[in-house]
Amino acid sequence: MNATPDDFPFHAIGFDLDGTLIDSFRDLGTAVNHALGEGGFEPVRVESSKDLIGGGAKIMLARAVEAQGGIEGGVEGDSFRALYKTMLGYYSKNNAVHTAPYPGAREVVGELAARGVRMAVVTNKFSAFATDILRQLDFAQPFETVIGGDTLGKGPDGNFLAKPHPQPVIEARARLDADASDRRFAFVGDSSYDVKAARGAEVPVIAAAYGYCDAPPEDLGADAVIASLDELIPALERL
Repeated sequence: MNATPDDFPFHAIGFDLDGTLIDSFRDLGTAVNHALGEGGFEPVRVESSKDLIGGGAKIMLARAVEAQGGIEGGVEGDSFRALYKTMLGYYSKNNAVHTAPYPGAREVVGELAARGVRMAVVTNKFSAFATDILRQLDFAQPFETVIGGDTLGKGPDGNFLAKPHPQPVIEARARLDADASDRRFAFVGDSSYDVKAARGAEVPVIAAAYGYCDAPPEDLGADAVIASLDELIPALERL
């Protein structure tokens, strides 16, 4: 028999997307290489794109360009903006060619839903891309809301309110009606961006060691570390 919502310690959970729920580096890496080729740069190994994921597509491309000596005007210049637009255009049409949920993702999310847990996706990917990918993978239904890197607009500094800013996690908690003291919320992600956002929002956070971690998983500062999604529910129960 499935546990009731009152039996489970968390009423709502936010998930990062890339490197946490879905394995997407091949499509992201291919999009980066398409843009690099258009800009006259050398391609990067698609496998190495795992090391560039975390802060969103713009940072991902910027790191790849800067590793080859940069570009005229830097990342704020017209040349980079054109390259970034090229990457986004390609990715919008090729974002679920090789991308797939991680092993156990559907089963774990289904089990959480059966326990009455409400769920959200909080990603630095643009919300339209995230929603489109989840729909293509037939994986959108369990999530009540998707908060992308562009969902909350820009802050006073002109940058999007995206992770590691805590506001996307705070917004997810509010949308899932988990603000009350008796309704606990946790966050799951694979990078320092995720952990910092969760810490800023003052919610428990679990690090996905199987993802695209930008530091050793045990050094991210999470409350727990899991080697696979099969370990998520037991880890939440221990918290």
